Amino acid sequence: MQLHTRTWGEGDRLALLIHGIMADHRTWRRVGPALAGLGYRVMAVDLRGHGASGRGEYRPELYADDVVETLPAGAELAIGHSLGGLTLSLAVDRLKPRRAVFSDPAWYLTAPVEGFGPEMLAQFKAAPKEQIQAMNPRWDEADVDVELETLAVWDEATALSLGPLMGADLMPGAPVVPSLVQLADPSTLITEERADILKERGFEVRSVSGAGHTIHRDDFDGFMASLEGWI
Repeated sequence: MQLHTRTWGEGDRLALLIHGIMADHRTWRRVGPALAGLGYRVMAVDLRGHGASGRGEYRPELYADDVVETLPAGAELAIGHSLGGLTLSLAVDRLKPRRAVFSDPAWYLTAPVEGFGPEMLAQFKAAPKEQIQAMNPRWDEADVDVELETLAVWDEATALSLGPLMGADLMPGAPVVPSLVQLADPSTLITEERADILKERGFEVRSVSGAGHTIHRDDFDGFMASLEGWI
């Protein structure tokens, strides 16, 4: 499936951005221009079921196939957040970026609290502004408004499709290209033990102190600082 894309900048270097579940390219509203300011041409996708892209069957391998079909291979940099991190890990051998960044990737899905699962995640489709603000107190109001806009066009069936993945270990066995794993603090997806395993497998791992799961919205400056040496 050809995906909807958004581009910032006209630099000689190419950067690819892949968002997480419930979001779309608008989640990168600050990251895209920041990378463009560093000389990148930045391309961000809307995954299937999100934003202006088409709907269909939802499985990680299909997200990856779509990204490969839509984005050019050989980019200087690729960043994937959450579901986008899982998607990037399944596409990286075909996209072949020079460097990959996996931002709090969805490589091990568990319920952060008992009773929280795909069905409850799907209910966020109708979340009011007050709930989003309460759950994300560090977000700019612009990000809260973007979240409401993206939820309005999000297919919540993408959340329901995560059921078979709950409890599955989806961590890559080794990095295909030089790779950074950037973690929230604490991360509900990658425990300290799993972070140690990733280090042993050859990944660089960095945490952004105090940041929540959507690091680039929770602490934009910390997000960018954590990418030192990778961008």
